[in-house]
Amino acid sequence: MDLLIATQNVGFSPIKLFLDADLVVKAVIIGLALASIWVWTIIFSFTIKMSGISRQSEKFESEFWESDDIGAFAKTHSQSALPVAKVFAAGMTEWRRSTNGKTIDRAGTRERLSTAMDAMIAAETDRLANRLNFLATTGSVAPFVGLFGTVWGIMRSFAAIAAEQNSSLAVVAPGIAEALFATAIGLFAAIPAVIAYNRFSHRLNQYEARMGRFADGFHGTLSRELEHEV
Repeated sequence: MDLLIATQNVGFSPIKLFLDADLVVKAVIIGLALASIWVWTIIFSFTIKMSGISRQSEKFESEFWESDDIGAFAKTHSQSALPVAKVFAAGMTEWRRSTNGKTIDRAGTRERLSTAMDAMIAAETDRLANRLNFLATTGSVAPFVGLFGTVWGIMRSFAAIAAEQNSSLAVVAPGIAEALFATAIGLFAAIPAVIAYNRFSHRLNQYEARMGRFADGFHGTLSRELEHEV
């Protein structure tokens, strides 16, 4: 407690450091603070979004495998925005196109079904991963932006030493403190971004694999249906 009071008395509180900082250091701190806010916004929104998608996908797949009429099931879920439902819709669309003629190319139909669903899986995975790029960028860049603020603060300290011709802590400490504060803000933005990006990438890979397993199962169902087509 005594150390905290003493630190505040000499002006080393975060708010005081920011207010006394150079314009360049202030710009660095503000930019990193905004990046940190956006990082946490993505973290919370993506967590909520993926939790909802996982629950709804589990329900969708359960209903699908329990359904006896694929056509009726397709009509019921035709407007669904669920990624796995879009994979299903892509398969159904290609199925109708390939079996609409008088003659059916079974091998070609199977290949087109696989291509259509794989393409939809890739598209939906890219759409879900769209905002994760910001996490990766922040995790890579934020420490260097903070380091830039650090270098600038140290340069300011040397300039103060040259102007005052005095190398005492009273002259050097403010610039060094600003520099270290910029570094801390950079790490505060980067560390959660890196952790979240790795975690969310793993979770997205799991969901992509889940869509792939559903597509394989659905492809098998339609392949067996082809055997009954004339």
